Amino acid sequence: MFLIKKNIPKIFKILLTIGFGYFFWLMLKITWEYVPLKTDVSFLMIKQTEVTSRPEYLYFFYTHVYTSIFVMLTGFLAILRKDFGIKDLHQNVGKVYIFLILFLAAPSGIYMGIFANGGIYSKNSFVILGCLWWFSTLEAYQLARQKKFKQDQQWMWRSFALTFSAITLRMWKVIIVYLFHPNPMDVYQIIAWLGWIPNILLIEYLIAKKLL
Repeated sequence: MFLIKKNIPKIFKILLTIGFGYFFWLMLKITWEYVPLKTDVSFLMIKQTEVTSRPEYLYFFYTHVYTSIFVMLTGFLAILRKDFGIKDLHQNVGKVYIFLILFLAAPSGIYMGIFANGGIYSKNSFVILGCLWWFSTLEAYQLARQKKFKQDQQWMWRSFALTFSAITLRMWKVIIVYLFHPNPMDVYQIIAWLGWIPNILLIEYLIAKKLL
């Protein structure tokens, strides 16, 4: 039993690596749809009201989309805590991750959350998600500066759990639509919360059990 418990972090990281590699590729394909700057593809097709009536919306949207893919990659490398033979890789990718979230990805995500589809339920979820994402990342940064690396690592896991919601949200959408065929707006309201709450609950459980 002790050996199983001791190896849980390694097993968790292996599973995370496999899942991350696959879904990161899918996210990269989604991001590529917006290159060059297009306003009539994919998600933006249902956001034409904001596109035409709010000139700033596209700036926030592209900021969020283009930075989030790098946030996911640098965040993943940071939580692995390995340098892979490259001097200070972990430290440097961690700095990039934190900078992108605090100044670009999270603020733009919060703004987009205000105009999310699905009504007040979805809007509240995405705004709360953005705020928690920003706060948990800031907390990890402050703890790292204080050289409290154990606590820093735990807050980085919390931050990355929220980062990973970009993937889990889409996973839940596929599952719910396949099983229940609900109204599209109902789906959006459900996955807005399911995308990140199970992630953070899992991380809190692992931290509480001292497995991370």
